Amino acid sequence: MKIEQIYTGCIAHAAYYLENNGEAAIFDPLREVEPYIKKAEKDGAKIKYVFETHFHADFVSGHLDLMKKTGAKIVFGPTAKPNYDAIIATDGQVFELGNYKIKVIHTPGHTMESTTYLLIDENGKEHGIITGDTLFIGDVGRPDLAQHVIADLTEDKLAGCLYDSLRNKIMPLSDDLIVYPNHGAGSACGKMMSKETTDTLGNQKRVNYALNPQLSKEEFKKVLLSGLTAPPAYFPQNVLLNIKGYESIDSIMSRGNTPLSVNAFEAIANESNALILDTRNASDFANGFIPNSINIGIDGNFAQWVGEMIPDVKQPIILIAEKGREEECITRLARVGYDNCLGYLEGGFEAWLKAGKEVETAKRMSSIELENLLNKDKFVVIDVRKKSEYESEHIVNALNVPLNQINQYLAEIPKDQFFVLHCAGGYRSMIATSILKQRGWDNFADISDGFSGILKTSIKRTEYVCPTTLL
Repeated sequence: MKIEQIYTGCIAHAAYYLENNGEAAIFDPLREVEPYIKKAEKDGAKIKYVFETHFHADFVSGHLDLMKKTGAKIVFGPTAKPNYDAIIATDGQVFELGNYKIKVIHTPGHTMESTTYLLIDENGKEHGIITGDTLFIGDVGRPDLAQHVIADLTEDKLAGCLYDSLRNKIMPLSDDLIVYPNHGAGSACGKMMSKETTDTLGNQKRVNYALNPQLSKEEFKKVLLSGLTAPPAYFPQNVLLNIKGYESIDSIMSRGNTPLSVNAFEAIANESNALILDTRNASDFANGFIPNSINIGIDGNFAQWVGEMIPDVKQPIILIAEKGREEECITRLARVGYDNCLGYLEGGFEAWLKAGKEVETAKRMSSIELENLLNKDKFVVIDVRKKSEYESEHIVNALNVPLNQINQYLAEIPKDQFFVLHCAGGYRSMIATSILKQRGWDNFADISDGFSGILKTSIKRTEYVCPTTLL
């Protein structure tokens, strides 16, 4: 069977391209659709269908642009109610693609419309299942997201639906089927996904906690719902974009890919509520940046942290980017629904410097310097890693303020005494640094090599969970 997984690591997303006998289908496509179109053209195939496993929360799908550009039919599973033309399939319905068949298996739980697609080859043999967020490798989709869009779809109700879907629809299938999920490790749509992105269903029945046949429904719900963190604020907004529709990616790229002179950039920054988003790496940002800009580096989990730290997808944004990477930044913003990019600073930060405009810097130190300083003085250490990372191991008496919660603690972070902050490797701590600098903090430093560097020092560490009181 000719199926290709198209994996995008920065948002841990997997789309699928299926082709046979001149007909192609795309499953859960990303926002930028030209790569799928070119792939089909290379195969001499026409894209016949765009299959959606559910209304996605962590990214905006490219289904509408694919329909407009290729004439492909959009297919959702039962109960879906999009605000545009689409085929709403029935449970058990079969679609033909060349000599292949695609069978709809309604598997509510992650969302009510969640659907798994069973792939059947030209010989009638069942090959695999495209599971969306119903079944991951090592995990299953979290059932608490739909409630943020529809109040009565409680996590308890959906967890019960997911239990039934797994037991009655997925587990009876053949062990040799290949599982093709929508996400891998790093996605916020689950809590303990494997780094592997495919597996056999038989192996998942053996190792995936959610497929343990000994679990009762109540036991399943308890283990599934424990340890869930609050979803990013942009998730419900992405769901609505996927339900209601959105602006074409071509229009977004045209608007965002606009070079702005230093004066034009400064005027937009001063006269509107546009956010200055600096996408350079942490070291370059620390050495000099435009006042009031926020640093989220393009070479990290960019889309995820944009979604975590910029709560409104409609927020106007102007960019600082490395030369030649402006279009990449705009594309990756659009993937998660941030469509209101108004342009980028032509010539990048260097142009700002040459124009003699005001510049700020951020203090950084290495883990070795931190070790030397801790041997001489006492000061607050703030760990901006996730709670689970902190609980695994942390500096003695360090205080845990996860990056995505930092705005909740601003009133308690001292301005009159020196402190340091760190993450795992310096990426998240520079995001935190830029936020604090924007809001008036200056007497602090971040650790450039983060906890990975701290582990190489003799700084005292503990696995004991410190009290959560900040100061």
